[in-house]
This record gives sequence, structure tokens and C-alpha cells, in this order.
Amino acid sequence: MTSELLTVPEAMSLLKVSRWTLYCLIRSGELPSVVVNVRCRRIPAAALDSYVSRLCEEAA
Repeated sequence: MTSELLTVPEAMSLLKVSRWTLYCLIRSGELPSVVVNVRCRRIPAAALDSYVSRLCEEAA
């Protein structure tokens, strides 16, 4: 497996959003994430790229 998994703070930094906003995106299903163990949430880098691409398409 070669996909990069980002931590919540890393994803927040890349999107320039708050923790609350990021978790809202995850809860709504707009941004997929995975749970590793019990309390470790990770966001696939590809999911982040896909989310940004959708935002750009909607804005166009």
C-alpha cells in the first residue's frame, strides 16, 4: 500500500480549516477518513485531493 495517510492536524493545515470544520466534513461524508485502532483518525491524501478537485469543479 502506497497511499499516504494524513493526521487530522496535517489535513487541517493543508486545507487551512479548523478542527471543527474538518470533523464536520468527515461526519457529512464529504471527506472520507479511516480509523486506525480506536482513536486514530487518518485522512487519505487521495481523498483530500479529490475533495479539493470537486470544490474547484463546483466553483467553475
